[in-house]
Amino acid sequence: MQHATPEVDRLGYLVPEFPSQTHTFFWREVQALRQAGVAVSVVSTRRPDASACRHPFAEPARQETHYLFPPNPRALGRLLLHPLRTLRACAYVLGLSESSWKKRLRYLGLVPCAADLVGHARRNNYRHIHVHSCSDAAHLAALAEILGGPSYSLTLHGDLPVYGVDHASKMKRAVLVGCVTSPLQQQVVQKVGLPLDRAPVAWMGVNTDDYRCDAPRTATGNTLVVVTVARLNPTKGHVYGLAAIRAAVDRGCDITYEIAGEGPHRAAIEAEIQKLGLTDRVTLRGTLGETEVLALLRRADVFLLPSFGLGEAAPVSVMEAMACELPVVASVIGGTPDMITSGEDGLLVPQRDVEGLTEALVRLAQNPELRLKLGRAARARAVAQFDYRQTTRVLLAAISSHLPAATK
Repeated sequence: MQHATPEVDRLGYLVPEFPSQTHTFFWREVQALRQAGVAVSVVSTRRPDASACRHPFAEPARQETHYLFPPNPRALGRLLLHPLRTLRACAYVLGLSESSWKKRLRYLGLVPCAADLVGHARRNNYRHIHVHSCSDAAHLAALAEILGGPSYSLTLHGDLPVYGVDHASKMKRAVLVGCVTSPLQQQVVQKVGLPLDRAPVAWMGVNTDDYRCDAPRTATGNTLVVVTVARLNPTKGHVYGLAAIRAAVDRGCDITYEIAGEGPHRAAIEAEIQKLGLTDRVTLRGTLGETEVLALLRRADVFLLPSFGLGEAAPVSVMEAMACELPVVASVIGGTPDMITSGEDGLLVPQRDVEGLTEALVRLAQNPELRLKLGRAARARAVAQFDYRQTTRVLLAAISSHLPAATK
């Protein structure tokens, strides 16, 4: 594949606690940036436990990632050599008026880590770093810039309250804040006051070459294999999905339900399965690697994501399911209305609406041709809108357009 020479030829790329189980997209994006001719230096906050990621890319990712905590002792020397910059960095932290004084004092510990980032950027010759977070890592990038380090950009992956407070301070110096959905873009513009042109929508993406069916899909009437791939967290709405499965079965549908993911809500979900009499129909698969997830999606008939509340933005699991020609039944949450046109390439229902979820499942069980039609349309939309090479080009173009020439 031939690529145009990028305007940004070197880039730092920071993901907190990388790699973790949900970080497949970031690794794909790093590879896409490199395929586009960008030299990428991967940075993270702290090294996660080896068990945090079961994907094949985990070990090579850990090997090449530079971790900022604990900071390199040379970072302390940098702070001592540049006292004015160090004082400005401390003033930034102490001026975080929306944070408690206890938290501000804790944030002072980010200053040596930020100095470490400055040194890493200089050793690896990148003048800009993209940070896939608007939480504490955004403070870290702002501090590094104050200390004479690279300019930075951010990506917002969920509702602002999920990522703490003092967002105006985090974003003031950022050249842009990429938002993975248009509702998040509106939050940044309306609540933080960032100009619209500095808050572009930049979708996450999937590898639509890998995530596809390995054989033509077929559909059997009144029988469904339903899957959910999501952390076992209350806001993922598993209990509403289970209630809908029970109701659809009671209406004569033959449904089995497989749930992939792990988390603190497992015991509660197991209890709900027992309570609803679904032990013979529901299987908790636990944490799965990417290959296992793909196999699960290929053998399924419907993907279900009944999330509610804050935090959900543009679920990559939904993109992966759509790429595999699965009709998705999802809550209206975050960016799902931008991802799915209900009735055309999936079905959307209100949050916590068991009756709506039930009706969607029964409709798909009773109409196999509709399942196939929605699945084909979902695949077409995934290829056009969510392929990771396309989404990476959009992000790279946005960063390039906002950087001064000397930084590229």
